[in-house]
Amino acid sequence: MTAAIMAAVAAVSTAFTTLHVSKPAIITLTRANHRHLRTLICSSLSSTPTTEFNITFAPPKPKPEPEPIRTATTDSNYDAESELGEQLYIPWIVRDEKGNLTLQSSPPASLLHAMANANTSKKKKKEKVAKAKPVASSTEPKLSKAARRYYNENFRDPPQRLSKVLAAAGVASRRSSEELIFGGKVTVNGSVCNTPQTRVDPAKDVIYVNGSRLPKKLPPKVYLALNKPKGYICSAGEKETKSALSLFDDYLKSWGKKNPGLPKPRLFTVGRLDVATTGLIIVTNDGEFAHNLSHPSSNLSKEYIATVDSSVSKQQLMAIGEGTVIEGVHCTPDLVELLPRQPDISRPRIRIVVHEGRNHEVRELVKHAGLQIHALKRVRIGGFRLPSDLGIGKYLELKTANLRALGWKS
Repeated sequence: MTAAIMAAVAAVSTAFTTLHVSKPAIITLTRANHRHLRTLICSSLSSTPTTEFNITFAPPKPKPEPEPIRTATTDSNYDAESELGEQLYIPWIVRDEKGNLTLQSSPPASLLHAMANANTSKKKKKEKVAKAKPVASSTEPKLSKAARRYYNENFRDPPQRLSKVLAAAGVASRRSSEELIFGGKVTVNGSVCNTPQTRVDPAKDVIYVNGSRLPKKLPPKVYLALNKPKGYICSAGEKETKSALSLFDDYLKSWGKKNPGLPKPRLFTVGRLDVATTGLIIVTNDGEFAHNLSHPSSNLSKEYIATVDSSVSKQQLMAIGEGTVIEGVHCTPDLVELLPRQPDISRPRIRIVVHEGRNHEVRELVKHAGLQIHALKRVRIGGFRLPSDLGIGKYLELKTANLRALGWKS
């Protein structure tokens, strides 16, 4: 084998000599030179005896086995300081059981445990949320009985009688509303209703009166105190030219600006004062409030100041205190008192407190004593007294404390 290789090398060198190659840097082989070189090599190889080649390959290098991680627990000869000197050292400041701060090379066990369970805990939360969503959408939240009662009392209006709803909406008085119902001019949900006691809900039922639909929202409750002037009567009739309710025209005109989207309230007086009597009178659109305030069972006292033309004797005061018969009923005042004279008022004044509220009761009591009334003014109802700074023909809105003074508990 070695002889054959040497012969081939000699032939190649001879070929290069015949080609006159002097510089080994660049060899330019043309087609003729290439053919001549191949002929020389083949002839030299064919002249040598046949040689068998036995070629073998070296085995692959074995992969290095990974060295086991040495720790203080597995190897007693483990040197932590030398190991840390070769790699980056990250200190951990941990508080031990006694509360002291210590420096250690490994993170605390609580942190490693939290990092190991971080992914699993997130998945569990997502699964819980996904399971809870369909349950929340399918079931409505349950409210307590007290919450439902509070909602029904403060926000939800229960069904009311049809005549009362029409009166509250300002269509007409309750008596006139009943006449409209009996006349077949009121329809409820497309059907004519002839029963004033029919329970309806304006927010749900469709109510028409003379072809006009009733608004869904009823006006809020209004409570006003008026200092009624002389010459005005407490009536809402169209024929009356000087009605006490005409003093609220400006209030109703500005209603739309103060309460947009709400219908105007139908105002009426609680009780009555005759044309010549002045002073305190309550105006509202709450029928229940008016009924309770004017009913004799409320037992509200009413205070009047009667100015008489002549002087008053003790016998006349005693006669007023003894009472008189009015409409077949003996009426006795709660208090009769002669007020002291004032420099600007020449006529005597008598304070009279009654609670029954009969028609013209105070005038009949004074007339029975032989006196003639020059002026009569009501200054108090229950615990609410007419403000001294409220001018004649003026009014004010009553607050919750004023309503309680009048005996209204709702």
